[in-house]
Amino acid sequence: MKGPVSIGDKLDLNIIDLTNQGLGVGKVEGFTIFVEGGLPGDELIAEIKKTKKNFAEAKAVEIKNPSSKRQISECKYYKNCGGCQLHELDYRAQLDIKTNMVKDAIERIGKLEDVKINPTIGMETPFRYRNKGMFKVGEKEGNISIGYFKNKSHEVVDIEECIIQDEVVDKVLKIVKEYMEKYNVQAYNKKTNKGTIRDIVTRKAKDGSTMVIIVTTSEKLPYKDELIKSLKTVKEVVSIYQNINKKKTPVVLGNKNIKLYGEDKIVDYIDKFKFYISPNSFFQVNPIQTEVLYKKALEYLDLNGGETVFDLYCGIGTISLFISEKAKSVYGVEIVSDAIKDAEENAKLNNVRNIEFIEGKSEEIAPKLLKEGIKADKIVVDPPRKGCDEKLLETIVKIKPETVVYVSCNPSTLARDLKYLDENGYKVIEVQPVDMFPWTMHVECVTLLTRNEDKE
Repeated sequence: MKGPVSIGDKLDLNIIDLTNQGLGVGKVEGFTIFVEGGLPGDELIAEIKKTKKNFAEAKAVEIKNPSSKRQISECKYYKNCGGCQLHELDYRAQLDIKTNMVKDAIERIGKLEDVKINPTIGMETPFRYRNKGMFKVGEKEGNISIGYFKNKSHEVVDIEECIIQDEVVDKVLKIVKEYMEKYNVQAYNKKTNKGTIRDIVTRKAKDGSTMVIIVTTSEKLPYKDELIKSLKTVKEVVSIYQNINKKKTPVVLGNKNIKLYGEDKIVDYIDKFKFYISPNSFFQVNPIQTEVLYKKALEYLDLNGGETVFDLYCGIGTISLFISEKAKSVYGVEIVSDAIKDAEENAKLNNVRNIEFIEGKSEEIAPKLLKEGIKADKIVVDPPRKGCDEKLLETIVKIKPETVVYVSCNPSTLARDLKYLDENGYKVIEVQPVDMFPWTMHVECVTLLTRNEDKE
């Protein structure tokens, strides 16, 4: 069955919503059209670019009557750069959209209607907030480009500054680009699998200390000493690494790191807790909002000092350390070996002795702990975007902790998992969205669940 539109059609549309990819949503005779460049409240002309059975994709070609929530972007690259989606939308409106996105997922996917969903907690100043940058390196017509991929392509948008990164990053990218141009160092070409430099990664601590990681296709880095000398002129740069990634993969970092200069690691903080950061360490990219998120998780746990807590998918132990002050004992479980090593180091760094970190799958380790007589009074889970393994959800239900706190970066998989827990003995009390990623459609949530004995 053919829809009511064809490729090349130009239509008058009213944008009524946004998708979780940041596309405007319009309707023609009940037929859905996703519009790149459209914001809720816009009246615009959209050109149809692709048609499917149940929807079409289009691009805004003229904004006839802009939404009252539109603003002039402070980013000069936003029209091409695929890094952010919401630079033309008022920040308060972004927070409202993220709240509604969470609410929609909880109700539509989770089938839960009586859950308290708080307004999304935003930032006072939603700029220059990231402590980690990952930049693609490309080449076009003999010119080096360093930046982010263009939307829906593998073409690198060359940038001189990024308003969600610290200013030190702008200096680093300029130096690397000048070095590559001066010494004719080639960018990696994915199609030909040739070239030297693939990516530039930066990591910055709260005190300004910065680590620079040059990702290369081999250990050979031409004019390496000249690059190191130039980067050292940036006073914040205290550590420089070369990371080797020979694989044809979208994964940025390879497994081998060679220290070129300075400190082995930098030390960052969340609240009063210190964390070692090495090239491959996982660490939340927005330290201000991470503190907000973790304090809310601690509030929901409502610890009195006598509890045993399981922190499942614990990563490098950030939440575990927050919990440790208020709990009797904490067991952190994580499948990634390097993360467990970092977690153990971080516990020593903070002189915390009531945490045990265990390497393995959470859905396998938690039952073993239970068999050993170690029962969790309360559980925290912070899974990847795909959500919790169903076996882990089954295990949580068997353990019967009085409280579960679920930290999530994906409202859809969060809602799916909450539905399971709701159907198996837990009541979802409250969800608190936190804006960890201003100017994007991403939102983090922390959710409180308590045992519902009526459902057992």
